[in-house]
Amino acid sequence: MKILITGIAGMIGFHAAKHFAQKEWTVVGVDNFNDYYDVKLKQDRADILRNEYDVSIKTADIQEETGITNDVDVVLHLAAYANPRHALDEPQPYIDTNITGTQRIIEKCEELNIPVVYASSSCVMHGQPLPWNEHDRPDMQNNPYGWSKRVNECQFAHSKISRSAGLRFFTVYGPYGRPDMALFKFAEAIVKGTPMTLYNFGEMKRDFTYVDDIIHGVDLVVNKITSENYSWHEIYNIGYGEQVHLLDFVDEIEKNLGRTTERNLAPRHPADVPETWSDTTKLQALGYKPTTSVKDGVKEFIEWFTWYYEVN
Repeated sequence: MKILITGIAGMIGFHAAKHFAQKEWTVVGVDNFNDYYDVKLKQDRADILRNEYDVSIKTADIQEETGITNDVDVVLHLAAYANPRHALDEPQPYIDTNITGTQRIIEKCEELNIPVVYASSSCVMHGQPLPWNEHDRPDMQNNPYGWSKRVNECQFAHSKISRSAGLRFFTVYGPYGRPDMALFKFAEAIVKGTPMTLYNFGEMKRDFTYVDDIIHGVDLVVNKITSENYSWHEIYNIGYGEQVHLLDFVDEIEKNLGRTTERNLAPRHPADVPETWSDTTKLQALGYKPTTSVKDGVKEFIEWFTWYYEVN
């Protein structure tokens, strides 16, 4: 099997590429290596994929070059601008990459009749009663990132692609994670001894999902989409299925680093929601069973973080 991964130098793209390469699939990918966050981290991920897993990576922007060829069996479309808070300040890249770039992917896959598994987000379910499932109709998203991912779901649902599946990820964390994510920012603040900001005065709950569990869910859906030949479009939640209080999450980070720092309590950010919580019943029917607790997942991240950044 040959899989093409867009956004392959991103966190989930990196871990997905390793996974499918280890299954002895042919893995190729595209990434534009933009400077939204540390380009060195993206390049290091790409170097590992090239040198250790024989993955072919093309530097390209999906708005101009998808990298998709007629010998590709399935596309895993992960390229996107993320971060709901940043989207409020700078919405245009979310429109250009997440919506226009995705349309280029759709057009190429329609032309070549290639199935697609694509990244959506739990953000699209803002306003639904908890736990969030795939069946309640999404309400009004509260940031451009959220509504760009909802647009993606509509784009694929009404496309001419024979088989497609959207994955609503819930707060992904783990080694080689994004520096703009909470775990990364909190760890960095603790190590530097600078104050960390906790929005909504720390009264937040998240369904934190370790990256290995995310990849387990991705694998199940990719296997489904490549093994069936009838037309369909599906949406799946991929989360751990439990809520963790933000302050407990911070406590776990401090415990693993063996140090603490000041906590600044701030009002809720307008792009945030107080709570997330996934109902993964639908994905469980495919065999999904997350196994990494926050305690174990934070430990794995901190071990990588202290090694990668040479923290003493």
